[in-house]
Amino acid sequence: MWENMIEYLKDPWLVVKVQNFFGVVYKRIQHTDETSVVHSDRLEQYEELDIKQHKRIPSDISGSSQTSCDTETSVESNSDELELMIGNRFWYYLFVLGTALGDEIFYATFIPFWFWNVDGAVGRRVVLVWTVVMYIGQGFKDIIRWPRPGYPVKKLQEKWAIEYGMPSTHAMVGVSIPFSVLLYTIDRYQYPVYWGVIIAVSWCSLICVSRVYLGMHSVLDIAAGLLLSILLMVVLIPIVDRLDWVLLTEHYSPLLILAVSILVIVYHPQSDKWTPTRGDTTMIVSVCAGILLGSWINFQLGNMTPPEGDLAPPYRIIWPSIEMFGCLLLRTTLGFCGVLATRAFAKSFSYAVICALLGKDKNELRNSENSLDNKNKIFVECCYKYFTYGLIGLNTTYVFPNVFDLLQINRPTYYTEI
Repeated sequence: MWENMIEYLKDPWLVVKVQNFFGVVYKRIQHTDETSVVHSDRLEQYEELDIKQHKRIPSDISGSSQTSCDTETSVESNSDELELMIGNRFWYYLFVLGTALGDEIFYATFIPFWFWNVDGAVGRRVVLVWTVVMYIGQGFKDIIRWPRPGYPVKKLQEKWAIEYGMPSTHAMVGVSIPFSVLLYTIDRYQYPVYWGVIIAVSWCSLICVSRVYLGMHSVLDIAAGLLLSILLMVVLIPIVDRLDWVLLTEHYSPLLILAVSILVIVYHPQSDKWTPTRGDTTMIVSVCAGILLGSWINFQLGNMTPPEGDLAPPYRIIWPSIEMFGCLLLRTTLGFCGVLATRAFAKSFSYAVICALLGKDKNELRNSENSLDNKNKIFVECCYKYFTYGLIGLNTTYVFPNVFDLLQINRPTYYTEI
């Protein structure tokens, strides 16, 4: 029974049916130049005879980011082709937005914004949960090595298509970030909990459905990602809540953070082909390390002090006044400019230094092919990403807040959020 259920959830035809439900239309173009519109049920009947001869193939596409809004050239079957058309633009744009909630650009904006404008104590815990969940999910991808949905599924987004698909780390992000925010703010702020639950469930559902709609994951990938992240969070939520105090106050914390972060990158599970998984994992781990180090420095310098008296939680949510909103915009604008400048400088500097230490030409190495045999490129990629994104994390929690203090635009409660 379980085998049948797994095969059903893994079946690419189920992905096609989800796409059909939200308005994606498959056209069958015959070599006689005749065209007919078919949905999953008819398409499955047409392909039933030759699907046995048609081996399911994994995604074999470059990792470049592309999105097709009108049509995509299809994988050929024995005698004709499939062409995809977007029948409902509302669902298309909604799910493109939904999948962006699990992308790098979301992390790069959400995490700094949360620290500068919302709550650093919750932010540290959420980032730590997110890092552990993502690391385990990314590692399982390269261990299990299941391809993303193949024929006849058409992908509406090619980003990360070269990666393996099981489990869906987008689904894991869809659980770890909104639900960890919810769980860490329930006792810290006074607000209607049911609104938090509605937002978290809606957030998670949007991300999960978007990945199937875009053809990037099977339903089984999504289900596995959800189940794995839920199991991990049952363990992580209470542990991280206690671990945050240790990492913030103990003198040995920097050594522990640096040692663990470097070791988990070095011993990341190996794939049988090159994928961006290891580089993305390095970025996630280094951001977390930088954020924790910046917070530790603030505490050790005496900048951070526990709240006392009326400042102790639970807090009443205060909506920003015009002056507070102006400071929020100024902090966010200056902060993001600083993040972009840090990324540009640190990436260029670290890449050049590491290439020089290895005696390699940086332009030649940058243009060389991505391959597991290219050990130098993998080493350089992991090193420059670790330095660059670690520095961004450090600046997010230490450098930029101190700059905001000098400009007198920092949040009054920033240094009491322990």
